[in-house]
Amino acid sequence: MHKIRKSNVGEFMPANDAQTIISVRGVSKFFGGFQALKEVSLDVRLGERIVVCGPSGSGKSTLIRCINRLEKHEQGSITIDGVELNEGKESLHAIRANVGMVFQQFNLFPHLTVLENLTLGPVRAKKLPKAEARDLALRYLARVRIPEQADKYPRQLSGGQQQRVAIARSLCMEPRILLFDEPTSALDPEMISEVLEVMAELAASGMTMIVVTHEMGFARKVADVMVFMDHGEIVEMSEPEKFFGAPESERCREFLQKILHH
Repeated sequence: MHKIRKSNVGEFMPANDAQTIISVRGVSKFFGGFQALKEVSLDVRLGERIVVCGPSGSGKSTLIRCINRLEKHEQGSITIDGVELNEGKESLHAIRANVGMVFQQFNLFPHLTVLENLTLGPVRAKKLPKAEARDLALRYLARVRIPEQADKYPRQLSGGQQQRVAIARSLCMEPRILLFDEPTSALDPEMISEVLEVMAELAASGMTMIVVTHEMGFARKVADVMVFMDHGEIVEMSEPEKFFGAPESERCREFLQKILHH
């Protein structure tokens, strides 16, 4: 059972610090005069699945973009696998080696085949021989259930297939952590389940995941911890059973009522 304790910065943290792979401490992020994150603190343990939800503009995507160093936070600290994120090379290496990200838009190169999209990173960044990169790519395409699409171009695939290619591309870098930024929000309803099924299988395999999503059925099924954000703050954080059954804050109750009865 996932134990939580109150930390000295006023958020809930996993009790076992020994296995903490991501540590966010008092992180604030500004866009001009707008404060997108307000002293956010969060710990993620190895193998843990965190689902982050909240209304539009609550800071969810900004938080995971800061964890992936796509945005630079102004205050506080983010540590990944013991390395604090900063401008240094060691920090950048820690992210590239450990963290994969799947976006709302698939961000595939249209002029490359599926296989070429998948092998690009391992060959360029990891200096993997092309034959090894190809074997790796085919293995992960099979894992996301579309091995037969290897030689097609992205435009020949459905949105759901493209997003599964994007997941496979992240897996080809063999990260220890996968971040998902509303991965189904750009998909037609009938394609959402095929992507969520792949994500659920990844979760079951023990992958450390932070998922920003409004898919509450998926969240109930896979999350170890639910995080509710609003106005740049973590308002509530608990296990799914408590989160969905007896949310503490009025803001969280209102959000769940809207989203679950939509």
